[in-house]
Amino acid sequence: MTDHTVKAFDEDITRLRGLIGEMGGLAEVAIEEALASLVTGDKERAKKVVESDKKLDELEMQVDKLAIRVIALRAPMADDLREVIAALKIAGVVERIGDYSKNIAKRVGEIDGKDRFEPLTLLPAMGEVAAEMVHDVLTAYAARDPDLAREVIATDNKVDAFYNSIFRNLVSHMMENPATISSAAQLLFVARNLERIGDHATNVAEMVHFAATGVYPPEDDR
Repeated sequence: MTDHTVKAFDEDITRLRGLIGEMGGLAEVAIEEALASLVTGDKERAKKVVESDKKLDELEMQVDKLAIRVIALRAPMADDLREVIAALKIAGVVERIGDYSKNIAKRVGEIDGKDRFEPLTLLPAMGEVAAEMVHDVLTAYAARDPDLAREVIATDNKVDAFYNSIFRNLVSHMMENPATISSAAQLLFVARNLERIGDHATNVAEMVHFAATGVYPPEDDR
């Protein structure tokens, strides 16, 4: 990061990056814990995921306040302005990722006969890929690495493939076993939330690429 004549500006940017990094770490853990509690049926563990979402909300508010202050007091231009705007947008997206994890945690206890559902074995693997996307895109943001951002965008295809496989499996299961429709629908809801997490990580990657280069990644990458 280029040094600025106003040291306080550099400190503000560093603080923004730190807050975004903290949000990303919390979101990553939330995904993993939500899925672990789903597989084990641990309601107390799920409750902690739901409660932890408040911290993400608080951090997003801190990012908003700091970004607005930077724009108002420092009047950043060009690269610096892109950096601040990207932080604002990324904070909002990461907060939404936390919401999706919270939604997954709320499904714990709503699924009967978990052992009968093959997709329940696929969801943790799907969640692992989604969590890696969140981790990698925040790493790309911290390093201003457009190449890593493009790799994250490409990884979303894996999440989509998981979702399509789980969707087909669950629909077939519901047709063959109508009594399981309610539980299968809950699992489909979980898969959809993970798919959305992948989409949001992709959105962040596009913002990271823009902040680092001044252009969005090629359409073929998206």
